[in-house]
Amino acid sequence: MKPVLDSLDIVVADISATIEFYRRLGLEFQVDPSYAEHAGCDLPNGLHLMLNEEKFTAMARPGWTRGAGSPPVFLAFRLDSPADVDARYADLTAAGYTGAREPWDACWGHRYATVLDPDGNGIDLYCPLPGHS
Repeated sequence: MKPVLDSLDIVVADISATIEFYRRLGLEFQVDPSYAEHAGCDLPNGLHLMLNEEKFTAMARPGWTRGAGSPPVFLAFRLDSPADVDARYADLTAAGYTGAREPWDACWGHRYATVLDPDGNGIDLYCPLPGHS
């Protein structure tokens, strides 16, 4: 049997702040009743996105430490229209989240923008431009 990627796990500093960011993006996380430092969200495409606070990750993976430098993760979320990309970017940055790249028409045929989540992960917002898929 080939391995099946069905979950992504993002390490976060403050689970409440991160859940609030992703709620504004349109995702709903459920905090694990057994471990308040862990939350999960089922995405429409069958993928499960998990958030784990640093202390939970360090307990589960002895020797783990947060790396330094550029964003450790980029997640790309497809939206329904180029106008949705612009609106979601405007909403997130107006709420105080850092815009890393304002909406633009990328050379590969997508309306694209990037916002940073509370842990500095890049959240790409995109939609194919008319005539592209």
